[in-house]
Amino acid sequence: MEQNKKAVFYAVLAALCYGVSIPFSTLLLRRLTPAFLAALLYLGAAGAMGVIRLLRRQDTEREASLSRGDGGYVTAMILLDIAAPVLLMWGLSLSTPATVSLLNNFEIVATALIAWLVFKEAVGKRIWLALALITAASLVLSVADWSDFSFSAGALLALAACICWGMENNCTRMLSLKNPLQIVWVKGLGSGGGALLLAAVCRGISWQAGAIVGALLLGAVAYGGSVYFYILAQRNLGAARTGAYYALAPFVGVFLSFVLVGQELTRSFVIALILMAAGTYLAVCEKHNHQHTHERLAHCHRHNHQDGHHTHTHSYPVVGEHSHYHVHEPLTHSHEHRPDLHHTHTHVQ
Repeated sequence: MEQNKKAVFYAVLAALCYGVSIPFSTLLLRRLTPAFLAALLYLGAAGAMGVIRLLRRQDTEREASLSRGDGGYVTAMILLDIAAPVLLMWGLSLSTPATVSLLNNFEIVATALIAWLVFKEAVGKRIWLALALITAASLVLSVADWSDFSFSAGALLALAACICWGMENNCTRMLSLKNPLQIVWVKGLGSGGGALLLAAVCRGISWQAGAIVGALLLGAVAYGGSVYFYILAQRNLGAARTGAYYALAPFVGVFLSFVLVGQELTRSFVIALILMAAGTYLAVCEKHNHQHTHERLAHCHRHNHQDGHHTHTHSYPVVGEHSHYHVHEPLTHSHEHRPDLHHTHTHVQ
């Protein structure tokens, strides 16, 4: 019970860490260009993950490392992570921070649609309703003037960023069984370096020492810290419950936007907030439980022998979590689950 309480604390802390990103980025955009700020945020995350990897070396050695076969997904992840924050920061420079914070939840829609269309994941009726509500809220926030139905450029750029992150989430899902700290470190260095090159080509680098240090610290907390605490929470809560708490992040951003930036509260924003909150609730509280069959599967990742999926034996003593190449024999059982890499079975609609 004590471990679960600590895990909930870590999950909420992860949401708080990421929630500060949009409002504080708004302040930094007054002195830094969108591409340069995006680069600094990811480089700050990479630095934070590098320090954590050194401090937790013994623990990270239990994880499965990225391999050459993961190269395609790693490359796609980095390229998409270069585009997404640049688009987001650009959109933030043309819109309000509370609006962009709320629009971040469109990432749920983009991720689900890409998972369904490209990766053939099952999507239930509850999720479809959630996607419809979030899409409706995003439309309300995107329209700048209902009298002539013109769209806000800043909102559309924020939605484009969400689409990039939706594809990136699906690529990262294919790597999700590997060392998460290594993934974030590689992502931070690759995406940060790419965005920095883009900023240099566009002559968008400005040597504002205070703003640069602030952006690196924000990246360490909002991008690096959020992922780190997210990982700690997952150890006991699992991905689904951790995701439910992490969905608090955009609403934290909305609150801070009113406090720090003094954004005006409009009728459209209130309508969108209600729709987005309802859609987010439906998305993160979905329960999926039925009898399913696991086909034979062989792979390498961190695991233990108490989860009902890892029943192989060892010729040597094993205690707790460890990582090695192992085989899952065919298995049929019933329990609550999500479409992770151990649950890729199809469904009859």
